Amino acid sequence: MHLLEPRANPSHLMRWSGPPIAILLTLLAAAALFAALGKPPLQAFYVFFIEPLETSNGWSELALKASPLVLIAQGLALGFRARIYNIGAEGQLLMGAVFASGVAIYTEGMEGVWILPLMVLAGALGGALWGAVPAWLKTHFNAEETLTTLMLTYVATYLLSYLVSGPWRDPGGTNFPQSILFGESAMFIPLFEGLRLNSSIFITLLAVPVFWLFVARSFRAYQLTVGGLAPAAARYAGFSGRAAIWMSLVISGLTAGLAGAMEAAGPVGQLTLSLSPGYGYAAIIVAWVGRLHPVGILLSGLLMALIYIGGEAAQVSMQLPSAISWLFQGMLLFFLLGVDVFVDYRFRRRRDKRLMVREEAGA
Repeated sequence: MHLLEPRANPSHLMRWSGPPIAILLTLLAAAALFAALGKPPLQAFYVFFIEPLETSNGWSELALKASPLVLIAQGLALGFRARIYNIGAEGQLLMGAVFASGVAIYTEGMEGVWILPLMVLAGALGGALWGAVPAWLKTHFNAEETLTTLMLTYVATYLLSYLVSGPWRDPGGTNFPQSILFGESAMFIPLFEGLRLNSSIFITLLAVPVFWLFVARSFRAYQLTVGGLAPAAARYAGFSGRAAIWMSLVISGLTAGLAGAMEAAGPVGQLTLSLSPGYGYAAIIVAWVGRLHPVGILLSGLLMALIYIGGEAAQVSMQLPSAISWLFQGMLLFFLLGVDVFVDYRFRRRRDKRLMVREEAGA
């Protein structure tokens, strides 16, 4: 019989080869799926990965969708390095959008360059506070952060639903659950005529080198990594486990809240129930595919954004279901985890004990 045993020194090359292998396996599985659905696989891949990039609008949408994914994943990666798993970035994104939208709603009719920066700060604060709740529960009651962050996402969703269906509902919106449209002072500036890409992308472009410098040069990032890989060694060295928990969850909440503010004040332009197509969940995959490295996250974020816009194109031109993008994301994560098993472990043949007893008895 065979057992899995940890590798003494997992190959660094194989670890970085894992994402391309997982992507290849995802494409092979997708080809079989398309064939089973009666859709030509090559045509489907063209629609998914080539057709969206044939126009300037497609490139604009790619950057627009990649921006929140990359920003959220940068924050999540800090916690993942410390083995602190924030699964509730979607709720933190929604709370960031709520806080930012509150500023826009209560300053309706006002003008000034201060409104948009205040919205961005409010969004970051909202996400950080929503990340601080599971941090407090973890440090005071040892509550599992994977559960508390996920459960708080539902709380954020219901709070958003209450606001846009009640006190913040647009009185001229024919009873749709949505807020008023934000004014120009509460919106990011479009970068190109006729395209939705806006100046919020510069927040993400700034975040990538900032996180890279933090991870590569900061002693605090080293403490987080050591705390995740060797908790006992971290305690012996005097590193604070509580500080790592607070820092990981608050920063990941902050980046998610920033992404929420960017969505509300960017392409959406109001607070709605459909503000996010699941960016907070997809960013988890982005972080792992990018190997928790800021540059890797940037590349995997572009790939995930392409899956989003490719899925939208496939719905229109090939009549595929809307869940096809989620299916791609799920397969990619599944194959990545499977590949990682063989990066960190190897098969070791173990002889059956009953057979060994019989051999010894015969001897």
